[in-house]
Amino acid sequence: MNKELIIDSGTTEVVMALLEDKRLVELHRERKNNNYSVGDIYLGKVRKIISGLNAAFVDVGYEKDAFLHYLDLGVQVNSLNKYTKLAMAGKTKGLPMEKFHLEKEIDKTGKITEVLSNSQPVLVQIAKEPISTKGPRITSEISLAGRYLVLVPFSDRISVSQKIQNAEEKNRLKRLVQSIKPKNFGVIIRTVAEGKMVADLDADLNNLISRWYSIAEKLAHAKPPRIIMGEINRSSAMLRDMLNESFNNIHVNDPQVFEELREYIKTIAPDKIDILKLHRGKAPIFEHFGIEKQIKGSFGKVVSIKSGAYLVIEHTEALHVIDVNSGQRMSSDNSQEDNALDVNMEAAAEIARQLRLRDMGGIIVVDFIDMVQASNRRKLYEKMKEEMKKDRAKHNVLPPSKFGLVQITRQRVRTETSVETLEKCPACGGSGKIRPSIILSDEIESNLRYLIREQMEPSLTLRVHPYVHAYLTKGMFSKQMKWFFKYRKWIRVFPSTSYHYLEYRFFNKLDDEIKL
Repeated sequence: MNKELIIDSGTTEVVMALLEDKRLVELHRERKNNNYSVGDIYLGKVRKIISGLNAAFVDVGYEKDAFLHYLDLGVQVNSLNKYTKLAMAGKTKGLPMEKFHLEKEIDKTGKITEVLSNSQPVLVQIAKEPISTKGPRITSEISLAGRYLVLVPFSDRISVSQKIQNAEEKNRLKRLVQSIKPKNFGVIIRTVAEGKMVADLDADLNNLISRWYSIAEKLAHAKPPRIIMGEINRSSAMLRDMLNESFNNIHVNDPQVFEELREYIKTIAPDKIDILKLHRGKAPIFEHFGIEKQIKGSFGKVVSIKSGAYLVIEHTEALHVIDVNSGQRMSSDNSQEDNALDVNMEAAAEIARQLRLRDMGGIIVVDFIDMVQASNRRKLYEKMKEEMKKDRAKHNVLPPSKFGLVQITRQRVRTETSVETLEKCPACGGSGKIRPSIILSDEIESNLRYLIREQMEPSLTLRVHPYVHAYLTKGMFSKQMKWFFKYRKWIRVFPSTSYHYLEYRFFNKLDDEIKL
């Protein structure tokens, strides 16, 4: 499979698109300087304990208090609290974890009041980002993720990813990690560790241990609420979790992000450094790779499938509902049952893609086209499970019910990705009143004159609809050429298929939009 990662870095956010065989399967948006991301570690303060919920609300600096349930404390929370207290007092310097005495594990059926008290400082990690009106969901079971391993302090357990099927390989990896792992550190061996040598695992483990000790240093004399360690940015995290032999190219349009990723790839996979490429084309990176068009066609209430079938996706407060419709997909050569099976099998692949693309979480109910034969329902169930294996989020798929409904649960840790697919009316701009298109070029030139003569902009780029682009640039004495003679400045004009007919925007030499 051909995998490509396209990264569009703007002034306020970074948008990442993952393509599989040129088809968009994941879209991630990350605001620059974004706090409260999954994996961030905070020193918080217990604000309120709710005995009825067996949970606590913790102040981590967000406008809404974070939620910490008793089951998210981890069995070694007493050891963590003891270590945090020593670190805040500056007493962990020179104290290796091997010499740290672990406290007794807490009872899984205990009460949170036995572990935490009001105003107590606690070290926590973001498990779920703030969603809607809810604050972050947090855990006291700290884990540090590396390329091949996940480090779990205050534990001695070694576990292996369930995706590694070979029993001999599992035992080999366990033996290797056991030989290099210090006391009082637990380790989870990730899927990408399969086939790796002890030197690779040892380097990754030492890096994670040094990160843990740097947390202890930052805790010294710290006052809650305070961020102690931020997770690496989303683009680096995607590379850490997904970079493998099937990755063909990584394209990025920002030189600074390019250098950051270059340094990161050097540390995790030096042999893959050549797949990173800096986009220097005139067209925006998403348009160049055809992503903008795929985004417009893949989001929205109705999603079309190539064969003529389509999905209707509804979002409610409690769950997501997806309805499968055959549309024009009906073959006269097949029976109704065969037609239903063909549509359902194709829809299953598209539904799995939509869940990844929109990052839909919680409960998803899919209403497939009814099928009478039990063997066909089994085929559909196996197809749905097979397609969902590509999804990195934790999920569970149930067999079709007697009503033809398939229920799916999918882990939700971030706000669902949503893209506005309805465009403004090209004639009225959504106002209901028409502006004469014949004066569009005069309007553009008026703004152009203001930017050159009043604002003294040294370099300008104009992006317009392809039709308007042709009108402004074609011919020997085009509008673009007349502007050059009139203002003694060459105005670059680029077409953009994502703009509506009368839309235009100016950009400066840093490619930042100029607001008029």
